[in-house]
Amino acid sequence: MRVVEEYVATGAPVGSKTLVERAAMDVSSSTVRYELAVLEEQGLLSHPHTSAGRVPTDLGYRLFVDKVIEELEPRPSEVALDLNFSELRSEVETALQATTDALAEVTHLLALVSAPPLEATMVRRVEVLLLQPELVMVVVITATGGVTKRLFTFARAVDPGLAEWAGEYLNERLGGRQLGGRMLRACLEDPHLGARERDFLAELRPAFSAVLETPEQAFYVGGTAGALGEFRPDELAGYQRLLEVLEQRAMALELMRASLVSKRPFVRVGSEFADPQLATVSLVGAPYGLQHRNLGTVSLIGPMRMDYVKAIEAVRAAARELSHFVEDLYEN
Repeated sequence: MRVVEEYVATGAPVGSKTLVERAAMDVSSSTVRYELAVLEEQGLLSHPHTSAGRVPTDLGYRLFVDKVIEELEPRPSEVALDLNFSELRSEVETALQATTDALAEVTHLLALVSAPPLEATMVRRVEVLLLQPELVMVVVITATGGVTKRLFTFARAVDPGLAEWAGEYLNERLGGRQLGGRMLRACLEDPHLGARERDFLAELRPAFSAVLETPEQAFYVGGTAGALGEFRPDELAGYQRLLEVLEQRAMALELMRASLVSKRPFVRVGSEFADPQLATVSLVGAPYGLQHRNLGTVSLIGPMRMDYVKAIEAVRAAARELSHFVEDLYEN
């Protein structure tokens, strides 16, 4: 633990004399030197060049972060992220981007937050508005704050009573439920409806199809410039590769995807990435969402020589705030 902490703080190989002095150990340097040699034999430390000091290996970092996660308090510590979601109401996109910006500013690492996936979309409200006798606008508002608007022009004037009925009916059948193709068909093609009502709903179908065809899960990035300063010259190739990965949405989402059920933070270290070009990079993440379901991930990415304790606490704090935010949206 102390070797990792010292190496993260200084960036220099850690020797026995340094450990004895910095940690005020009541043992001799030779005793510490022997212990370091044992840890090196176990693959937890490496001995670069001819330096007398050691640096952590991927396995050493893995052992360190597992210990940190194991000893976490039930509630995340207070991290000054300066997040005020109360003013954002249902603006999920703004909240997610604000989270990445705040995380990047506090940690100087690259921050990523994935948005709730399409299959988590629940309809909060449907509005069917008669703007002109022949012009109808349908507004679909989702629980995650998404708003889809669609205009429909009819050859003849629309009965105001029919438009009002359609709004009430669609809210009754779809409001508070996850939108899917099967549910949409059952709602719009209900055989118990009259032909007039079914024909009118059929005209409005594209408004809901547009919601279902929303682009794949989005993610938000912050701190790409600031994180650059955390990488040493010999680590820049890994950072460049990381930026290339972020340009490919599917790869980026896979990079930060958390367990579907775990509520705990997670860490991926160097060689644990499938891409060997990311061997100098580490990712710290925590899932956010509803009590019964994770909706997305808050992540920080930087060099393996990062402050893991600070990073873990930061993503935990951000995930907690985002969870409260989306819970309020889904419950209202």
